[in-house]
Amino acid sequence: MATAAPAGDAAAPKGKKKLIIIIAAVLLVVLVGGGAAVLMMKKKAAAADEEGAEDGAPAAAHIKIDPKHPPVFLPLDPFTVNLADKDADRFAQVGITLEVVDQATGDQMKAFMPAIRSNVLMILAHKTSAELLSLEGKEKLARDILRASVLPMGIELDPEDDEVAAEEAPKKKKKKKAAQASPVLKVHFSNFIIQ
Repeated sequence: MATAAPAGDAAAPKGKKKLIIIIAAVLLVVLVGGGAAVLMMKKKAAAADEEGAEDGAPAAAHIKIDPKHPPVFLPLDPFTVNLADKDADRFAQVGITLEVVDQATGDQMKAFMPAIRSNVLMILAHKTSAELLSLEGKEKLARDILRASVLPMGIELDPEDDEVAAEEAPKKKKKKKAAQASPVLKVHFSNFIIQ
């Protein structure tokens, strides 16, 4: 019986070594998988950035934001406007907040607020409820508002190239100006009611 006890003690270190090897292998697989996932996400983000640049995205989309400073938002008073529907009297109530580059830009835009509100109001008044109910219509409205909000400050942004603009554009080639960076990064809707 004295010989059986040492055999059991010898098996215990072998079992511990196997357990350590298994744990190390699992950790290695998790680390390699995590590293691969991070690389794939970085590649997708880089590809999306390049694709946005090729699609003619506004230069403002490429402005880097300092993560130490929160974004600056410039809320506009809510808009209530009659829509351009011919079959029925419809109206929209839209809340808009502009995301701007920095606080100084927000303060500068406040000086132009009557002209900015007028431009946005004119855009909203020429929309129909059918245009505004679709996601594409809301995205186009946001692009139109972004261009109209910087126009009073003397900044003219090129409209997005879409199929309609391509069909309606004259055949003459126009000289392109250098693209200006927009001080407005995004247009956010805080409420959107159509009745």
